[in-house]
Amino acid sequence: MKTKETIDQLAALAQETRLETFRLLVRMGDAGLPAGKIAEATGANVTTLSRHLATMENAGLLSSRRQARQIFYYVNFESVRQLFSFLLEDCCASDPRVVGSGYDSAVSCDMTKEKK
Repeated sequence: MKTKETIDQLAALAQETRLETFRLLVRMGDAGLPAGKIAEATGANVTTLSRHLATMENAGLLSSRRQARQIFYYVNFESVRQLFSFLLEDCCASDPRVVGSGYDSAVSCDMTKEKK
């Protein structure tokens, strides 16, 4: 992962509505949510939320898919895993006493495992 991509992703999360939206979508997993439901859950104006979703999607944190007339947004867990891996790759000089299982759980998520 490149430094610019990391900065873009962190910047995309550095806003209250976007962070709240991201956390909501993490809880939803691969199912995601349509934009209207996200707006309801966060109390965000639909037009403003659309810009926030675009910012996070452009940063690679979210993906979207159209189902009929709705656009569903969901977290790009592989991209998030790469972000955490990049941030923690040199953690404590890889000292296993510090890194341990905390690192493993921070960079892995059931959603990132390949489906068989």
